Amino acid sequence: MNEYTKRDLNYIWHPCSQMKDYEELPPIVIEKGKGCYLYDIEGNKYMDCISSWWTTTFGHSNDRINNALKKQIEQIEHVIFANFSNKAAIDLSEELVKLTPNRLKKVYFSDNGSSAVEIALKMSFQYHQQSGNTKKTRFAAITGAYHGETLGALSVGDLDLYSKIYKPLLLNTMRIDGPDCYRCKYGKKRESCSAECFESMEKALEEYNEELCAVIIEPMVQGAAGMKMYSPIYLKKLREACDKYNVHFIADEIAMGFGRTGKMFACEHAKVSPDLMCLSKGLSAGYMPMSIVMTSEEIYNAFYGEYKDCKAFIHSHTYAGNAMACAIAVENIKIFKEENILEKNEKKSKLISKLTLEKAKNNPYIGDVRTLGMITAIELVKDKKLKEPFPLQQRVGYEIYKIALKNGLLLRPIGNVLYFLPPYIIEKNDIEFMVNTCFKNIEDYFKK
Repeated sequence: MNEYTKRDLNYIWHPCSQMKDYEELPPIVIEKGKGCYLYDIEGNKYMDCISSWWTTTFGHSNDRINNALKKQIEQIEHVIFANFSNKAAIDLSEELVKLTPNRLKKVYFSDNGSSAVEIALKMSFQYHQQSGNTKKTRFAAITGAYHGETLGALSVGDLDLYSKIYKPLLLNTMRIDGPDCYRCKYGKKRESCSAECFESMEKALEEYNEELCAVIIEPMVQGAAGMKMYSPIYLKKLREACDKYNVHFIADEIAMGFGRTGKMFACEHAKVSPDLMCLSKGLSAGYMPMSIVMTSEEIYNAFYGEYKDCKAFIHSHTYAGNAMACAIAVENIKIFKEENILEKNEKKSKLISKLTLEKAKNNPYIGDVRTLGMITAIELVKDKKLKEPFPLQQRVGYEIYKIALKNGLLLRPIGNVLYFLPPYIIEKNDIEFMVNTCFKNIEDYFKK
């Protein structure tokens, strides 16, 4: 064990980890990164197949983004965002209003995804209170949801791994059966269905709309639930129902925004506009913490008035509107436009999907391969015919992850689901290495 690893274990408590696991697999200390690859202090090379928790849109140490950051540092690094602003934040806000769905006209800055969710929930609640809808005090979310790990965000999530122990502290969220396309109880396929599974949401909104402020949802893909993908028709029906019952539609695009699903924003698959949209991760290209809540003129206007009316939204984060993060995000958007990224990604996505399906075809432990844009998920099952999952205690995904690290691949699975979520700069030879190595690791595990 090298000196840095020893010091790490002596002082650092890592996120989403049982630290006892680190006795067997100590933290890997990264010295540098370039493009799709990371290099540790011992000279080992790893392909970053997950964009370092879904953030590095254009890879590590991107020259264009580096230069934009250097330029901004020479001007202003940070300034209080109450009664002050900065050029980069203004430029970014203008670009986002142009890019995002048409209802979204106002930009509220924060510094992480969970905080963006908290802000959206609070905005929705306060809007209704100030609009005379005082019975509206609850939120609705679907099964398998993940929206972050602060208490409000956990309240609208539905993964016991994150929230079970905190349930006495959480909001009373309405939990509604959501889409499960791999194990669809209607016997449909997401490519051709009419989102029959929306009936649960329709009934809940019809019955409880008077007490609901908003429905929050991850559009098109439920990430932490195992990259569960569903039909855009579900979102179309949700938009119509929210309009009908005066309930806000909050789109959590933190993971899926900025090209990840093949569109700039996942809501575009359904051609719908939410009332509030949460953005983070790919927003700042993996360089700096930043998040944004986009919202409508209607919601904004409910907070506008004289000081004495006490209508203002009193919520702040010290690093809101950070100039360096905003400059990075502006350059990030420029790269999308100037380098035709979405068009290039379409070809890359097809290649990843094609190679993955070919490799998975005869594997008895691969139950489902699902692809949307630059996301490909591989669900491992104990029984393919019955779609029976492996017990989580068996840690199949984690064991394959350990094998993959030895072969230069950073996978970081979600339970029994392995997935590819690479930086958009990935090329054909990288794709072939990623897919081939992953399947070799799967075979090595099941040979044991």
